[in-house]
Amino acid sequence: MGVNPKQPLPVLVYRGEEIARYGFGDPHPFGTDRHDVFHAELAREGLGDAIRYEHPHTATVDQLLLFHTADYIDLVSQKSREGRGALDGGDTPAVPGIFDAASSVVGTTLAAVDAIMHGQARRAFVPIAGLHHAARDGAAGFCVFNDCGVAAEYLRQYYGLTRIAYVDIDAHHGDGVFYGFEDDPDIFFADMHEDGRYLYPGTGAATETGTGRARGTKLNIPLPPRADDVEFSRAWTRIEAYLDAAKPEFILFQCGADSLEGDPITHLAFTEQAHADAAAALCKIADRYCDGKIVGTGGGGYNRHNLARAWTRVVRSFVEADTP
Repeated sequence: MGVNPKQPLPVLVYRGEEIARYGFGDPHPFGTDRHDVFHAELAREGLGDAIRYEHPHTATVDQLLLFHTADYIDLVSQKSREGRGALDGGDTPAVPGIFDAASSVVGTTLAAVDAIMHGQARRAFVPIAGLHHAARDGAAGFCVFNDCGVAAEYLRQYYGLTRIAYVDIDAHHGDGVFYGFEDDPDIFFADMHEDGRYLYPGTGAATETGTGRARGTKLNIPLPPRADDVEFSRAWTRIEAYLDAAKPEFILFQCGADSLEGDPITHLAFTEQAHADAAAALCKIADRYCDGKIVGTGGGGYNRHNLARAWTRVVRSFVEADTP
């Protein structure tokens, strides 16, 4: 669907209790306050009619099955009812209701995909999403269901896309997405992250470029602790060149804010400008190859000021990309 640049479509931003409740309570770093902290900052930004708020949706079990195994989905459902223990080695508690909250994260990301594919928008942002550590058969790193992985399968199976780009600037390597599609040539994966020798999950070496027919379709760029915006810009030129070669039909952007300086559990030193610049550049790439189609997901970020500012700058960049 063509878009008249003189009449830009609004950027969709999702908010609501269904996704806000995804979290694990105090003192867990992934608390349920992250949603409201971001939305308060976005309101102060004063973007007006350039954004349109949308309500969360809940994924069906069939949608979860696009990426996850049936046994794992059943396990999460059972643990969610019990409301005790953990879904992994201990990072991801089995709090009461986590199945419904995690299903809403996935469903909301899919709703953003649908809105864009149906021409209702070109850009969308889901703050409590980007749960990139969850594997097909297990939870990991605060992530229960992998909305990015489900979205990639959804775009392929429901819309017939064959060149889907996943771009990740979270401090942590997006291992759930990477290994979920390591041998899949349809998913173009570009991930800039803190070197796994210093940070969870310990993966994402530059030598990990995909396997089998997918060899060369994955780009991992590990950065040393304290890497700042200069290193970000240098690495970002490689991501742009990679995406230009890939010519994607849709871009999924995981923009975790834990890569900003001052995050309590990571060691990178980006500023919010890195997120603003990445979002702006991705919009240009999306405009060149896929009529602007991009969904941003919040990902990590445990310094509340950092996540509020970084995600707000992403939304502003989405808006400004369509401002005449």
